[in-house]
Amino acid sequence: MKFGAVVVAAGRGERAGGAPKQFRPLLGRPALLWSLEALLTAGAAEIIVVVASEQVGPAERLIAALDRVSVRPGGATRTDSVRAGLAAIGDVDAVLIHDAARPGLTPAVVSALLAALGVGENAAAPALPVPDALMRVDAGGHALDALARDGVMRVQTPQAFRLNDIRAAYAAAPAGASFADDLAVMRATGARVRLITGDARLMKITYPEDFAVLERLMSANRIVCVGHGVDAHRFGEGDHVTLCGVRIPHDKGLVGHSDADAGWHALVDAILGALAEGDIGAHFPPSDAQWKGADSERFLRHAAQLAAKAGATLQHVDVTLLCERPKIGPHRDAMRERTAAVLGLPLARVSVKATTTERMGFLGREEGLAAQATATLERPA
Repeated sequence: MKFGAVVVAAGRGERAGGAPKQFRPLLGRPALLWSLEALLTAGAAEIIVVVASEQVGPAERLIAALDRVSVRPGGATRTDSVRAGLAAIGDVDAVLIHDAARPGLTPAVVSALLAALGVGENAAAPALPVPDALMRVDAGGHALDALARDGVMRVQTPQAFRLNDIRAAYAAAPAGASFADDLAVMRATGARVRLITGDARLMKITYPEDFAVLERLMSANRIVCVGHGVDAHRFGEGDHVTLCGVRIPHDKGLVGHSDADAGWHALVDAILGALAEGDIGAHFPPSDAQWKGADSERFLRHAAQLAAKAGATLQHVDVTLLCERPKIGPHRDAMRERTAAVLGLPLARVSVKATTTERMGFLGREEGLAAQATATLERPA
C-alpha cells in the first residue's frame, strides 16, 4: 500500500518550556527528525510537515538532507493544520497523521497500522490500556470519585486512514470545527476505527521532564558505534584551502578531485565506518567526472542521510587537522559551526582541533596536510 504522512508540528509547546518541543534536541538531535526518519524507513512516499508560519524557514533547513519531505505552514488550530497537510499530500492510497510531539515512532508501528487498513478497517491508531486508577478532581485538586477504567485506552498517533476517506471526512466537518484528533473527525462520519497495540515510546512530550523519560525509553535496544576516518591532500597552486566547509586564505591550494576538504572527507569516512558502509571513494569515485570540484558538503550530507536511513543518530564528531600552516585557530569556531549546521548537531557535540608534526615528515615539510576524524553514532542493535 503506497502511503504518505502528515506530521503536525505547528504547536508552540509552552508547557514543555523553552523552544517548541518538536525542535528541541532528543538524544542529540531535534525531536522532529526522529518521526520523519521512522516514516521514511517504513517507506513513506511523501511526508508533509506542517509548522507555524514563523517556523517554515527553520523547518526547511532542518529537513534539507531528507528526501521526500516538504514543509507547509499550518493554521490556528490543529484541525486547520491537518487540513493544510491533507491538501498538500500527493497521490497515495493511505495517509498517516502524526504528532511531532511523539518522536518515539518506529517502522514496526507504521507497518501494523497499514496492515490494519489492508484488511478492511476504515481507520487505525495505536493505543495502550490505562494502568493507573482514574479520579475526578475538583478545582483545588481534591479527589471527588473514582472513574472506571474498564474499556478505556490511551490513544496515540500516528492515525492511519485511506486518503480519500479522511479528506471526505474533513470536507464534511462543519467550518470552524475543532477536533481532539483525527479519529474524531473520521468517527463523525460513522466510520469504524480499529485500535492496535501501541508503544510506550509513543508517549507525548508535554512537560520538560518528559524528554528525560523518553530518552531512557528510546535508548533501549540501541548500541553505540564509533567510526574513524583519515584523509590527506598535497599542496599545489592556489590562494586558499577549504577545511570543514570554511574557505581559508593561503599561499597554496590543495590538490584533489573534489574541493579537497580533508577535514570533511575524514569525517565522512568516520560516519561511513560507524555504519559499516565502506569509504568515501566507494560512494563518490574519483574516476567519476561528476565529482570533479564538488563541494564536500554534498558528501557529508550523503553520509548523514545514510545514518538516518539506518535509524542511527549522530551523537558526537571530532576532527583533528594536521598541518604546519595555515593556522587553524582563527577559523576553528567557523568550522565547528558549519559542521554542526550540516549535520544538525548542537555545537557542543562538534569538535575541531589542530596539531603539527613538529616539522617532521611530509606534513612538517609543508608538502600537504592531513585530517583524522571520529564519529560516534547510536544505532539499533
